[in-house]
Amino acid sequence: MRARLDTLLVLVLLLLASAALGYLSTRYSTSWDWTYDARASIAPQSIAVLRDLKQPMHITSYVDPGSGLRATISGFIARYQRYKPDLTLRFIDPAADPGAVRAAGISVDGEMVLRYGDRSLHLTQLSDQSFTDALANLARGGTRLVAFVTGDGERSADGRANADLGSFMAQMAAQGVRALPLNFAQVASVPQNANLVVLASPLAQLAPGAVHALVQWLQDGGNLLWLTDPGSEHLGLAPLARELGIRALPGEIIDPSGAAAGVRDPRVLVVSRYPPDPITRGFALDTAFPGVVALAHAQGNWKYTPLLLSSPQSYTAPVGIGAAPAYSASTGDLRGPLDFGFALTRLSANPLHTEQRVVVLGDGDFISNTFLGNGGNAALGTRIFDWLLGDDTLVRLPPRAAPDRRLDIGQRGLNALTLTLATLPLLLLLLGSLSWLRRRRR
Repeated sequence: MRARLDTLLVLVLLLLASAALGYLSTRYSTSWDWTYDARASIAPQSIAVLRDLKQPMHITSYVDPGSGLRATISGFIARYQRYKPDLTLRFIDPAADPGAVRAAGISVDGEMVLRYGDRSLHLTQLSDQSFTDALANLARGGTRLVAFVTGDGERSADGRANADLGSFMAQMAAQGVRALPLNFAQVASVPQNANLVVLASPLAQLAPGAVHALVQWLQDGGNLLWLTDPGSEHLGLAPLARELGIRALPGEIIDPSGAAAGVRDPRVLVVSRYPPDPITRGFALDTAFPGVVALAHAQGNWKYTPLLLSSPQSYTAPVGIGAAPAYSASTGDLRGPLDFGFALTRLSANPLHTEQRVVVLGDGDFISNTFLGNGGNAALGTRIFDWLLGDDTLVRLPPRAAPDRRLDIGQRGLNALTLTLATLPLLLLLLGSLSWLRRRRR
């Protein structure tokens, strides 16, 4: 009876200890990272950025509740919540609240909206680098001025017409980007406080003074985004093209491969793979570009990096409407793949000798009000603006890969490992059976 009471007492104590540990685990939490270089934890640079965020931060993720993506996002954000307890995360079901999805400008499943104070930004890539850059962007604050050339039929930065960029720039305004008009009929040069100049698909020929001002802006070390479209090569922009070493190829790009993604119009290019570039590094979303002109570059004092590329099935054809013409070598059509986007860099002419950045794209419709919601168009546009404004290098996280992630083992070693894994459970079962028989004989 005494032995039974001792056993019962031990069981009761074990249950009480387990209950106490369970209760304490709900009040306190701790973790240890034993991976090489602590690669399972967030980097010290990210922790430093979190400490700069004095106000609470709220994250809203729009994701289907039946998707496993919710658990992935929760686990990812939980690592940051350990260092910032007032970082909150909530989920919204896009199917249950489509109005909220439209109001927030959500384009992909799992997209997150980060809100800090009166600022917000969208995040579509779930990685430590992109998330830390977003935190640093919000913590830095300040307003970046983007001058949009106007007066020659360019896309309006605040317009609501189909071809305008009002919806996209409204999203960028939440990230501290302010658009201001730049009409060279009223001013002779680009304002010195501008961080970026955007020339968005002019329809009329620019005055020589306007082109000279843009060339002077580049020669002084300014950054530029040039959106061009098929048929715009005769708008007096030859001096600007020579300064950049960029030329537009005749006609427009026809790409039948978009039919695999459900796009019937071959004049709409669907891009799912991107050349290696700082802007598109880690970018895996499909983007759509309607009405694209191919681009080529000459040898100059710029470093040219391909940014966007059509498929091998693509080709150039004369600009037109109606059914797309077939490929014809006799008329000078060119076979793909064809470049239609370049990122240009060089040392700036300013006294600080910083990196000067330019992006030239053969399409301006992809971030227009009509096509902004297609796939990753908005996310790619944001990446381009961030790169041109220098927001891509706010925090650079060092790589933390383990040196022993690869196991090199020969066939003999593999056979020995297989034999060990097969015999070890049998050996344990045999030892357990022998122990049970010895106890029973007693």
